[in-house]
Amino acid sequence: MLAIITGMRLIQSGMYENLVISGADLISSFIYSGFQSFQAISPNPCRPFDAGRDGISLGEAAATVILSANKKPGSILLGGGSVSNDANHISGPSRTGEELFLAISSALKQSGTSFDEIGFISAHGTATIYNDEMEAKAFHLASLDEVPVNSLKGYYGHTLGAAGILESVVTIHSMKENIILPTFGFKTPGTEMPLNIVKELKHTKLNKCLKTASGFGGCNAALVLMSYGI
Repeated sequence: MLAIITGMRLIQSGMYENLVISGADLISSFIYSGFQSFQAISPNPCRPFDAGRDGISLGEAAATVILSANKKPGSILLGGGSVSNDANHISGPSRTGEELFLAISSALKQSGTSFDEIGFISAHGTATIYNDEMEAKAFHLASLDEVPVNSLKGYYGHTLGAAGILESVVTIHSMKENIILPTFGFKTPGTEMPLNIVKELKHTKLNKCLKTASGFGGCNAALVLMSYGI
């Protein structure tokens, strides 16, 4: 997602009219053993935000988006994007969610969007104890706790360097089709701060949506996506 935000800024600066942003990642023995050393891999398909979650599932993917300065009816606009850093731990997220909240707040401000205009949130949702708790706290700080939320990682796992772009692509198609996909594997609420986790396919008009991501090194990113002529 940082690449998407960087691309947005390059277009806004007038340096480019069109940019191709791609992300891809593979599971190697090095990557797998690294996550195993954290005891972060679930033996079962991951269950984001669920009370019984016990770790991530790893996946592989490649995804691409094309950013353009030219607005076309039926497209999705990138209204705003921001990044922040926890400065907490190389592999552990913030315990308060304040830093992700800062990225969300900045993205909302850039796009001229208030929290009550967000139709749904595509969360990072790794199904680890600390990540899901951190995101839940950040959404509460942003007054987004009642907004429908989903995580896509129950379907195909955490695709690492491809995750932000892949999930942004799915979010774009969700907006075009006016549907919110359920959070696969979620049954019982499992975060201290409750969220409106989508459990069944939901049909609703989507004008503005939030996409978040958080990664190693305390990196956070937030995008506001907006319908244009749909």
